[in-house]
Amino acid sequence: MTEPRTAIVTGAARGIGAAVAQRLASDGFQIAVVDLDESSCAATVDAITSAGGTALAVGADVSNEEQVKAAIERIAAELGAPTVLVNNAGILRDNLLFKMTVEDWDLVMGVHLRGSFLMTKYAQKHMTEAGYGRIVNLSSTSALGNRGQANYSAAKAGLQGFTKTLAIELGKFGITANAIAPGFIQTDMTAATAERMKVPFDDFIKFSADQIPVQRVGQPEDIAHTASFLVSEGAGFVSGQVIYVAGGPKD
Repeated sequence: MTEPRTAIVTGAARGIGAAVAQRLASDGFQIAVVDLDESSCAATVDAITSAGGTALAVGADVSNEEQVKAAIERIAAELGAPTVLVNNAGILRDNLLFKMTVEDWDLVMGVHLRGSFLMTKYAQKHMTEAGYGRIVNLSSTSALGNRGQANYSAAKAGLQGFTKTLAIELGKFGITANAIAPGFIQTDMTAATAERMKVPFDDFIKFSADQIPVQRVGQPEDIAHTASFLVSEGAGFVSGQVIYVAGGPKD
């Protein structure tokens, strides 16, 4: 990059989002660290700035159109027009179908699908004007179906179709769109799943690792490495793809 590009990472206060934000900062991007609560972004921003990078904490509910518009405008004004977007923000409201409430369905759809749509809708304007852009959406192996996650699985599958459509519509403007589908990644979110299942997290990790060909669970940095490639200059001929980062094949 001849001059620093601005990258937005949503859900970047912790977990995968924080790891992606820090990795892209080390790659030379200026990072907008977006999460629901601006103060929760402090640790990620501090990690980036202490390593010599540039980061801005931005509080926004990605499912709220006005908040998204305001966030994108602020990022463009304070860091520069964003040409990289990583839609990572997500929540869990797991339950078996007959126990799942309409509210829990709507909340998950709102953050994952509506949130990714809104962030992309308002960020792509800056990308099309620049004639360059990289969009990465976080899907999941749960897109293939997972007990107790009808809402989450549907949302993550939806993101794959969304990604492929973005690639078709935006390609002529120099914009690529790809999705990463993580398998088991050791984060607060998977810890919450273990708690819901009433299984000690260490046991949950060991059991999960035994089912994975590489015999370990993933770390947020595994996803960050993949995101780093997809947003790079060299990945310009990779678009509309879903990359499963799960320690083995998923199909």
